[in-house]
Amino acid sequence: MANSSCVTEFLLVGFSSLRELQLVLFVVFLCLYLTILSGNITIISVICLDHSLHTPMYFFLGILSTSEIFYTIVILPKMLINLLSVFRTISFMSCATQMFFFLGFAVTNCLLLGVMGYDRYAAICQPLHYPILMSWRVCGQLAATCIVSGFLISLMGTTLVFSLPFCGSNKVNHYFCDISPVSRLAYAETYVNELVIFICGVFVLIVPLIFICISYGFIVHTILKIPSAKGKQKAFSTCASHLIVVIVHYGCASFVYLRPSSKYASGRDRLVTVTYTIITPLLNPMVYSLRNKDVQLAIQKVIGKTAFSLKTS
Repeated sequence: MANSSCVTEFLLVGFSSLRELQLVLFVVFLCLYLTILSGNITIISVICLDHSLHTPMYFFLGILSTSEIFYTIVILPKMLINLLSVFRTISFMSCATQMFFFLGFAVTNCLLLGVMGYDRYAAICQPLHYPILMSWRVCGQLAATCIVSGFLISLMGTTLVFSLPFCGSNKVNHYFCDISPVSRLAYAETYVNELVIFICGVFVLIVPLIFICISYGFIVHTILKIPSAKGKQKAFSTCASHLIVVIVHYGCASFVYLRPSSKYASGRDRLVTVTYTIITPLLNPMVYSLRNKDVQLAIQKVIGKTAFSLKTS
């Protein structure tokens, strides 16, 4: 791909227009990044250590948290370095690699959220068949399908972008190599590429979202049949965390990707992109730990066991 291009490196413009705020942004994003890592690592550790959380719902949550960690590692360290650096360049192949892994983990997250919606449907609407519908073999197959599909779609999207000739400007008006800002630099007609990428975006965002909406339609219908108010509240609480993450993630991603790149509005989109590249990975462990009593109890157990082992040693 590199041989067909005049451009050997790209310049990530990022937040260079906010020169006086660069240091402040660095401190803020660094704190958020460390919080994302610690929060998601805590979720993964607690799920692994507490046997009461060895259920399909927390299995998928653990995979989602793992994906979120790598998802942010692909973007944020380079962004933090660029905030303190005068030279914000990234090589052609590094840009393609960053896009591939970013899209791979992003698509995987979207598909995982769809699978988690199905898990909630099976648990609430089909409780008697739940052990069969969500057996560990099925869970493994669903997780593997999400990951493989995510990176295959990412490979196709990245190939479509970097097969284009880049012989003009190399200034990427973003803080990482995303599809739209990089495509706009191509020295060729990108209509076909944009159309294929748009169709992939519909498949990745709209199809799982419709599936989630249908699942929650059945869930709400089933919950309303529960006679006790306490039962209804418990059923809704198991879905609330998932719904919050879905709304933020799909809403922001749809705003940026479900339109032609020619209508790309850099400043506004950078703010929206910050939401699903930083806020959503931060929101995931916070929502699941603050709103979920099972996770709270598991964290307390793990902390208690750790404190006890330190005392005895």
